[in-house]
Amino acid sequence: MFKIIFLLFTIFICANCNNGDSVDCSMLRMGQYMCPDPNYDLIDPKTQQIRGCQPNNKAKVQCLAIEEITCKETNKSTFFKEMPCKWTNGYYFDTALLLSIFFGMFGLDRFYLGYPAIGLAKLCTLGFMFLGQLVDIILISTQVVGPADGSAYITPYYGPNVQVVTFNNFTFRLKQDDW
Repeated sequence: MFKIIFLLFTIFICANCNNGDSVDCSMLRMGQYMCPDPNYDLIDPKTQQIRGCQPNNKAKVQCLAIEEITCKETNKSTFFKEMPCKWTNGYYFDTALLLSIFFGMFGLDRFYLGYPAIGLAKLCTLGFMFLGQLVDIILISTQVVGPADGSAYITPYYGPNVQVVTFNNFTFRLKQDDW
């Protein structure tokens, strides 16, 4: 019964599918298509991200529309949808943190992350008299300082992933209740 109601609803939403016309599948609603669950074929085991992740933090995944829908993009019921991911470029979080702890006074952590000027300054001043080393340990462990190319760290599967949330003057904030 539910399948019949769903099929009628989909035909009602996509009325032009019955006459052979194609539909822009990027505009489909949830329930009108299915994308594969992340599995071993879809996830890169080295980076723990979707294969093909681009610097804009999006990866294209092949999805399947229901039987009655034909997509303009492929003239089939399959289409590609962009999924969010974290683009990585080969910098390991563990390596950066260990370099900062043990060799931060020589600037090796900053050289590794792609900041040669700060690395040279730390090398010449012995990590800014060890104060710069301490600051870098905190900044790298909280993932405030990342790779210079703007990519994310490669972290273990259950490793410390930090999502930085920022706000500005255009961010909507709810009014707090007065105590």
